[in-house]
Amino acid sequence: MHLLPEQATRHAVSIPELLVSRDERQARQHAWLTRHLTPLVSFTVVAPGPIKDSELTRRIFNHGVTALLAVAKKAGWSVREQAALASASGPEGFLAIEAPARDLKLATIELEHQHPLGRLWDIDVLTPEGDILSRRHFSLPARRCLLCEQSAAECARGKTHALSDLLIRMEALLHDADSSHIN
Repeated sequence: MHLLPEQATRHAVSIPELLVSRDERQARQHAWLTRHLTPLVSFTVVAPGPIKDSELTRRIFNHGVTALLAVAKKAGWSVREQAALASASGPEGFLAIEAPARDLKLATIELEHQHPLGRLWDIDVLTPEGDILSRRHFSLPARRCLLCEQSAAECARGKTHALSDLLIRMEALLHDADSSHIN
């Protein structure tokens, strides 16, 4: 289910392309839920800037796939189907996992908090009915910025930090994960 980093398009995505890509992801999510009737993990990489499919995002994605599969295995949950694809909005992963949706979301939240790259992953858990379980369902605060303690959404909206600084931080986190041999 991994994506080859060397095949990244490095295409600078436009806002209309990004919106179409998100609509397509929602359609894929719906199709998966219809096909499997189990919770769905829909997984992407947080990628600031216009280039969403890069060697960096694919390497971060591949770590996430490995970590998600390890979580499912450790919990004894069956992965009914898994797929990865590269879209205009970056790498996407889908895993239909036989597990209670709430437990699955709690496990992904823990993964996002404990893994060195967890802050760079956007892991959604959808119930078989199509409801997205969010951090708010568990009374958790909004995600924090990669570079400061402000809300990530506020910093992104206000373009508080230079893109180059964000990408350097992402590279450093990936280097740390690679150096530690953490999946």
